[in-house]
Amino acid sequence: METQRIVEFPHKDIDKRPRKRPRLAWDMPPPKVLPAIYCGQEFGNGCISNFSFPNNMFYRGIPRNGSPPWRPDDKDGHYVFAVGESLTPRYRILSKMGEGTFGQVLECFDNEKQEVVAIKIVRSINKYREAAMIEIDVLQRLARHDIGGGARCVQIRNWFDYRNHICIVFERLGPSLYDFLRKNSYRSFPIDLVRELGRQILESVAFMHDLRLIHTDLKPENILLVSSEYIKVPDYKFLQRSTKDGSYFKNLPKSSAIKLIDFGSTTFEHKDHSYVVSTRHYRAPEVILGLGWNYPCDLWSVGCILVELCSGEALFQTHDNLEHLAMMERVLGPLPQHMVVRADNRAEKYFRRGTRLDWPDGATSRESLKAVWKLPRLPNLIMQHVDHSAGDLIDLLQGLLRYDPVERLKAREALRHPFFTRDCRRFGYPL
Repeated sequence: METQRIVEFPHKDIDKRPRKRPRLAWDMPPPKVLPAIYCGQEFGNGCISNFSFPNNMFYRGIPRNGSPPWRPDDKDGHYVFAVGESLTPRYRILSKMGEGTFGQVLECFDNEKQEVVAIKIVRSINKYREAAMIEIDVLQRLARHDIGGGARCVQIRNWFDYRNHICIVFERLGPSLYDFLRKNSYRSFPIDLVRELGRQILESVAFMHDLRLIHTDLKPENILLVSSEYIKVPDYKFLQRSTKDGSYFKNLPKSSAIKLIDFGSTTFEHKDHSYVVSTRHYRAPEVILGLGWNYPCDLWSVGCILVELCSGEALFQTHDNLEHLAMMERVLGPLPQHMVVRADNRAEKYFRRGTRLDWPDGATSRESLKAVWKLPRLPNLIMQHVDHSAGDLIDLLQGLLRYDPVERLKAREALRHPFFTRDCRRFGYPL
């Protein structure tokens, strides 16, 4: 029988696969009753008899070369690896780029394409495997409609199932906006760079919404710079400080080009929208109040992101619902009564007599009170950090951070806002 290649799944063929696929058994430890295992598929149940593997490929279901010895996952279902090993004969592991609840992201070298890629290795737990398959569906849909890559969504290269881990291969990108801020001591970006970043984020969100997709987890961690290159520029806020550690300089990305990532929580317009979505700091009020959500929840997140980019800090730094709502009222004013009276049973406890937020009486600590009281109103917050275009940015943010999702700016409406269209000064951040 002719030697075959290891089966991978280019994204162009994803729609042809069955919705529920049987677990692939390529490179898995041999079971007690061993079926013939080859090229990512099981040929058991007597389908293939008298089958012999090439001497240099497999022995009792395990490859002799091109892949590390089989080892069990860790206690949380993460794939256990070592730098320098191969992830199938095609990919060589270079480094670990990150880890999350979904699994790990590894930097790998693609021996076939001769390029560096990022591979998301999902935990070998059913719910994460199923979520990964949904993410692949979304990525394939995005790629099919984004032929030239102008929608600024990360490009999927292919995917495969390896030792019971769904592995998704992506183009290699630079650091996230959050990582860039963190490594830069949370120093804010110039307003002209915020404008360029905001424009791209909204263009990408508008593209997704046109396809009836809702991201639901927009945050600086899920927005990656395309390039890792940066330049050092004077930070005039620190010029009076000691120069021993070079603190009067800050880093800025050499290019403002970005791409959205992490579509594992993305959902379609027609799906159930009653569960809690979004990472806490970027979660819209309708989600907290249990009113259901839709496209506008993404725009609330964009508003929070823009504030963070121009201030260096997350707008609502909290992990408590009542404190979160109190912070919103401190920055944006009182919640609308028509939203409060419709709050679900879980959110009713945050209000006194069903109409007024139970704050400060319901505060859990003095630290919680201080965290709310230190927040300024939105216009004052922006003017602390923005030297020009402050008025336009404030007006844009007030449209993105409207409590009522029906009144909130849509992505394409936001792109027509004077903050983006007015002939403002530019200092040259190439896309």
